[in-house]
Amino acid sequence: MSETIRQALKDIPVPKMVRIRQKFDGSKLEDPIAVLNEELKKPGTMDRVKPGTEVAICVGSRGVANIAGMTRAVVDAVKAAGATPFIVPCMGSHGGSTAEGQKEVLHHLGVSEETMECEVRSSMEVVQIDQMANGLPVYVDSYAYKADSIIVINRVKPHTAFRGHIESGIMKMISIGLGKQKGAEACHQLGFKYMAEFVPEMATLMMKKLPIIFGVAAVENAYDETCRIEVLPADQVFEREKVLLEEAKARLPKILFKQLDVLVIDYIGKNISGDGMDPNVTGRYPTPYATGGPDVTKMVVLDLTKESKGNANGVGTADFTTQRLADKADWPGTYMNGLTSTVCAPTKQATTLENDLLAIKAAVKTSNILDYTTCRMVRIRDTLHLGEIEISETLLEEARQHPDIEILSEPYELPFDSEGYLPK
Repeated sequence: MSETIRQALKDIPVPKMVRIRQKFDGSKLEDPIAVLNEELKKPGTMDRVKPGTEVAICVGSRGVANIAGMTRAVVDAVKAAGATPFIVPCMGSHGGSTAEGQKEVLHHLGVSEETMECEVRSSMEVVQIDQMANGLPVYVDSYAYKADSIIVINRVKPHTAFRGHIESGIMKMISIGLGKQKGAEACHQLGFKYMAEFVPEMATLMMKKLPIIFGVAAVENAYDETCRIEVLPADQVFEREKVLLEEAKARLPKILFKQLDVLVIDYIGKNISGDGMDPNVTGRYPTPYATGGPDVTKMVVLDLTKESKGNANGVGTADFTTQRLADKADWPGTYMNGLTSTVCAPTKQATTLENDLLAIKAAVKTSNILDYTTCRMVRIRDTLHLGEIEISETLLEEARQHPDIEILSEPYELPFDSEGYLPK
């Protein structure tokens, strides 16, 4: 069968590529941790932390810029207030839905007992603390439940599967992350159609029942750099997060071409996006409750990040992938992602080809264009890094006309090695 496929694709051309730079608003905080330290010094902030108490610091699984530094700053501030901090993995079902797996996810993000100089308490055990009006249970991590105070750290950004005043941020971290696998499952049970209501409703109930004193909210620019950090007292999280979400949406990086025949993505992974790759960038959404991004006919994903620990959620959103990615996938862990979120299409295995070359050729062949040499193709490293990308020669004239694009190279052939893989 492999030889049959190779023969079917042998005459399909791969377009020459050109490296370009996309220009976005690059304003950022020069010293984000210094800004956070000043925020933590504001009257009424650390005063809420009582000497001799235990404080749970909740950290998630995303590749948030400066997450290790932010976490350490909060840990140090809690110690300075005379309390004992400990870290709780706050990531729903990620890390294979195991305590050790979630601890390992944090370790890969630079958040460990050694680097933070405090205990990391990881468990999938939860306590039911309430019930929503519709009957859905409300859960919280058992370690956080026992803490005297709780602090939540997260980035605010658009969600990948629904739209609302509150999407991905502090309130989602509370309702889904802090609820561990069971809490995430409960919040997702009736589907993403209702998530814009359920996330803030569940988080509000939890903030009434739990000693959550504040959240540390970060916003990132299009280059994955911190451009805002704010400490939000619990009673201000809802209103302030709405404002931060609008800023995050305005700063979201994007591909500056509206229509593509083929989009090639080198890496997907849970550290990049909950969906492996951000649908806000690719235009491919796992549900009908979110829209935006380019019109992409065929999409290829080539590899999986180490930090994803085998979770290949999102590969099913692509049309083609490689055997290399499939071999790295922890399929039971990936399927668990779908079982928890109830969105199972992204956890399917895309059509799998032997290597990068065949996967890209397959995408070109099936992109429904009469002349394959006219293929409009873009290659990106991942959906977090869109500053410098590659475009096909066929997009060059359009790129020259765009005020926010700089041409960096002459056209060149993609450098596939003897086994059909691209250097990354």
